[in-house]
Amino acid sequence: MKALMCAAVLLPILSGAALPLFRFKKRLHREIYVETAVLLTSAVVLALLLRRPEGTLRIFRLTSTLEIALRLDGLAGVFAGLVAFLWPLASLYAFEYIKHEGGDDRFFACYTMTYGVTLGIAQSANLITLYLFYELLTLVTLPLVMHTGDRRSVRAGFKYLGYSIGGAACAFLGIMVLYACGDPALTFVYGGFISPDTPRRTLVLAAYLMTFFGFGVKAAVFPFHSWLPSAGVAPTPVTALLHAVAVVKAGAFAVMRVTFYCFGSAVLYGTWAQYAAMAFAAFTIVFGSSMALREQHLKRRLAYSTVSNLSYILFGVSLMTPAGLVGALSHMVYHGVMKITLFFCAGAIMYKTHREFVPELTGLGRYMPVTFTAFTVASAALVGIPLLPGFISKWNLATAALAEGGLFPVLGVAALLISAMLTAAYLFTPVVNAFFPPENRGRHGLEQAQDPNWLMKLPFFVLMAAMLALGVGSRGLLALLSRVAAGQL
Repeated sequence: MKALMCAAVLLPILSGAALPLFRFKKRLHREIYVETAVLLTSAVVLALLLRRPEGTLRIFRLTSTLEIALRLDGLAGVFAGLVAFLWPLASLYAFEYIKHEGGDDRFFACYTMTYGVTLGIAQSANLITLYLFYELLTLVTLPLVMHTGDRRSVRAGFKYLGYSIGGAACAFLGIMVLYACGDPALTFVYGGFISPDTPRRTLVLAAYLMTFFGFGVKAAVFPFHSWLPSAGVAPTPVTALLHAVAVVKAGAFAVMRVTFYCFGSAVLYGTWAQYAAMAFAAFTIVFGSSMALREQHLKRRLAYSTVSNLSYILFGVSLMTPAGLVGALSHMVYHGVMKITLFFCAGAIMYKTHREFVPELTGLGRYMPVTFTAFTVASAALVGIPLLPGFISKWNLATAALAEGGLFPVLGVAALLISAMLTAAYLFTPVVNAFFPPENRGRHGLEQAQDPNWLMKLPFFVLMAAMLALGVGSRGLLALLSRVAAGQL
């Protein structure tokens, strides 16, 4: 079973790299090739989750202490399971959307390779392996951000690259401190490998903030967030990938790893480093929601929403308790499903109507009922309506914070409440206008608008079913997440 961990990483990477060599003459043949590779990879991940292998798969040594190695613990399983569920749907959606973009071979090569790199991040057994795949993620997603090749996409790509390299450099400084003050192998251990009695406590706390903000760049924490809305110029399958599945979740996942599996809450809890991380997360929650409310471009509005919701996850991590980690993990999973649905809907609207701004959506609900039903369900879930998954994760985060008490956790709860109200405003406004336009408005020029074909609609139905299932039947998942957060898996 250990070999399957390596197969899960290599299968999509090699399949994507080999795709241009086949020179497919028919689009259908390329689509079958890509979806087969993706589905096989997800099947491998499922087999690993059902029969999780024990121990570590060591691939090769870099030095006498550092090695590239894979391991599937509970935290890795949560992230890998989320990615394995969403990626086949994203690929299916992309087949139809990318038809009018061109450069199909290059796009799907990078798109498929990104799947393997993300699974490498999930399964990393130590910090050096995670860092390697983290850097590869930047390189393999850069062509996707710049896919259209126009001035805006090139500028957005360089901005994404600059922020990512800067963040990685900052994180690397923190890693060097961990190497010097903790375990030279940098192996992930629940509870961390830094002694609470370390004589270099100030240096260690400063190193934690380096890694928090360094990896937090991909998680779009303020003030390192602006690359994310700029990357919205990429094709919608890419922005869905960036905002819901791979890149931003990799940043949040890396922060979880360094907090609970490197530094350890015993070292960080109650320190100025914890309060600084919590304060920035709480501020970003409100800031992102406020910017989303002001933004009229639909994809950029959703991008700022992602900025806010990623810091929900970081806020849960910064509580540095098992309950906080449960809240963070549940929001990581639920947000992935909710936000990819919203981006898919935005992409369908742009694909069928070429309308990009919120005021232009007036009256579209009548002509694109499936698309806007999915948008409505995902919006209600993200706002936190009961019986939908967003309510559960926000409840977990709020109760974990209130259980801690103190100024910063309470301010975090206030940020969650403010963000919920702002989220309702920026998501329900386009929903109401789409389904209930003012009289004599919203019909001109919409006669040709319609829902996309089944390649784009099928993911809508699957994701809506997933949101309903997660909302009313999440007890088993939350029990699993509680075991992960307690270090039992």
